[in-house]
Amino acid sequence: MIKKILWVCILCILLFVLLPSSITAPKVLNVFKLTEDPDVIVRGMSGSALTVDISFGDTPLENWINELDAPYPLLLVDIAWAKRFSDSSALIKKKNIPVALLGSEGDLYEQNPELFAKQIEEFTELFGRKPLWFRTSDEVFPKTLQEMAWKHEVNSLGSTLRWKGGKLPTPKDGEILTVALERKATITFEDIERLRASREFHSVEDVLFPTDIKTKKIPE
Repeated sequence: MIKKILWVCILCILLFVLLPSSITAPKVLNVFKLTEDPDVIVRGMSGSALTVDISFGDTPLENWINELDAPYPLLLVDIAWAKRFSDSSALIKKKNIPVALLGSEGDLYEQNPELFAKQIEEFTELFGRKPLWFRTSDEVFPKTLQEMAWKHEVNSLGSTLRWKGGKLPTPKDGEILTVALERKATITFEDIERLRASREFHSVEDVLFPTDIKTKKIPE
């Protein structure tokens, strides 16, 4: 009887160890790669996401970041700006505001293939982690740049609409809206707050992969 039990146990162990290796595992998407091939994300499935490109701004911008409340927009920051205004960068980290890399113009990466890796390294040193998202300043993504981003496990993020102020855009399901705080920009912080108040915003990840969580109330 004991022998039979031992043989059954051994058989179960062998099945547990060997069976998974004999089955082809389903393709699992890397958590850092949100597309299956090099590509640029410009729209999601549902809801709205707000992203803010930051390459210019001093005290008023720091005050806005300080007063910013959740749900936070995704801030894409230029490395040169982040180094120049280290207090603002530290504030972004302290408040745990989602932050990503705002790069140079798209064509510059073809002229200087090492530029992308350098910016990723500088961002990682500054914010303590590699960016999940990357956007060029002009939203031009040459194919070679898309492949570089894919290799570094960073997702290329465009936008559905770049809003420059004025009349509020009509809400569209899955939209990724962008406002740019740059030297020549005419948009104000009041404009951004007006846009934020115009609809419910979610994270980029939630807009790309919406989840419907149902909860049951426990009877008292």
